[in-house]
Amino acid sequence: MASPIGSMNNVKIFVLYLMRNINYPLDFVTVNDVVMQNDYIMYLDFSQAFHEMLDGELIREDGVNENGDALYSVTAKGAMVAEQLRCDLLPSILDQSLECALRYLDFKRRGITVDCTSERLGDQTFDVTVTVFEKKKTILTTTVNVDSEYRAHLIRKKFREHPEVIYRGTMALLCGNVDFLFDLK
Repeated sequence: MASPIGSMNNVKIFVLYLMRNINYPLDFVTVNDVVMQNDYIMYLDFSQAFHEMLDGELIREDGVNENGDALYSVTAKGAMVAEQLRCDLLPSILDQSLECALRYLDFKRRGITVDCTSERLGDQTFDVTVTVFEKKKTILTTTVNVDSEYRAHLIRKKFREHPEVIYRGTMALLCGNVDFLFDLK
């Protein structure tokens, strides 16, 4: 088993918990994206668990989306399994993962897409530009100059992993909703 969360049963509990708490049908790709928001589950384990949960009637097909992709939801049996066995996993892992999943889904529902590029300048520094689009309209763009390719790589990586956090944090800073950073006494 390659997933850090442990056994195949833990993978199933994790997926059921997230799907049950999201509480509306999701297509396979979205369930995968939600599960992959943290590094607790490997794709192959998720895929195997998903199909076993379908066969075991823990999840069911529940209609189709606008693209014709099957939507899935947790059955009553799956909800009971998630509720009774969730204590096998650390509550902090479940809570953190659900929070990340809900942020991801909020961005997806709003049609948010992101772009992140970096450019080496003549002085050997790098300009890293991050952009957030909502339905093709730019809602945030910023460029930061950093001293190394490694730092540029880290910024691109973190932005791609959690653009919603960067967006919300930037908005909070610009709106003054983080007074503790200004060290006002």
